[in-house]
Amino acid sequence: MSFFTEIKIPEFPWKMDYSKNMMFMGSCFSENIGQKLQDLKFNIDMNPFGIIYNPVSIANSLKILLEKRVFTEDDLFYDQGLWNSYYHHSRFSDTNRNATLEKINSRIELSRDFLQNADFLIITFGTSWVYELKKNGQIVSNCHKVLSSEFKRFRLGVYEITEAYRELLEELWRFNPNLKVVFTVSPIRHWKDGAVENQVSKATLLLATDRLLSGFGNTRCGYFPSYEIMMDELRDYRFYAEDMVHLSQVAIDHIFERFGKVLMSSDSLKLSKEVIKIRKAVLHRPANSASIEYERFLLYNLEEINKLTINFPYLNFENEKKYLEQELIGFQGSSKNC
Repeated sequence: MSFFTEIKIPEFPWKMDYSKNMMFMGSCFSENIGQKLQDLKFNIDMNPFGIIYNPVSIANSLKILLEKRVFTEDDLFYDQGLWNSYYHHSRFSDTNRNATLEKINSRIELSRDFLQNADFLIITFGTSWVYELKKNGQIVSNCHKVLSSEFKRFRLGVYEITEAYRELLEELWRFNPNLKVVFTVSPIRHWKDGAVENQVSKATLLLATDRLLSGFGNTRCGYFPSYEIMMDELRDYRFYAEDMVHLSQVAIDHIFERFGKVLMSSDSLKLSKEVIKIRKAVLHRPANSASIEYERFLLYNLEEINKLTINFPYLNFENEKKYLEQELIGFQGSSKNC
């Protein structure tokens, strides 16, 4: 007997693997999934403008990458002791104007190069509600806690979203013909919008995504039902975090497992298990760091890292290797003192 309705996800015609490059853009849910892949040593570029929730701001960010736009001081504004950009999350803000510009422009350059060679672009829409700056009509990516009176708030329509992406997707494929685009709608609730408004917002995003996929077909783009998995397979408050808005770690893990089964190659799923073993080894804290068993443990895992990097040279275990080597040096030093 099944105690929940399982979402049937069609098989994707292409698969992610460790040799592929993947860019994630969008809401904090994109970071939930992107971080899981990054922890598994996949080559990921995650939110080069920071967390962005609405489709138009995500589209604007991609256009900036395609244009390789260089930001100047005219693109920034000063508020509450920080230099900010309305195109960026506050993680790019700084008390020093030049430092803000350096963070923004260096990341644009790196991420544009990454996008040109990326195999996958995963776009997560969070909300269709937007904030438009009254003084110039710009839909902002982040309000940076500026007074609400400076903005006009409204909900995007299906047509506005699809039109923003029709030309953009064609431009992306001219820029990188091998790029596969995966859309998803974030299951995280935007409760501040209101209960009804949040549902209408999500419905708008779902309809817009469906229209885009109908227009472009499934050879170069697809849809992963993260929102539907949360609503139907995990329809219980115990799968939310304490704020009842974001997802619990259990929910993130479950959705990621479904993501991996339909979008990751079987070989990469097997290899990811070996990566997990190494990561667990690094997190391991021995009962006795001076024991011969701990030395063997360190040597064994260093050998496993060497084997993996020889067979899979695109895996980066530099941090893990450095940590294990330092532990081994510390062990050998303590042994001499005994």
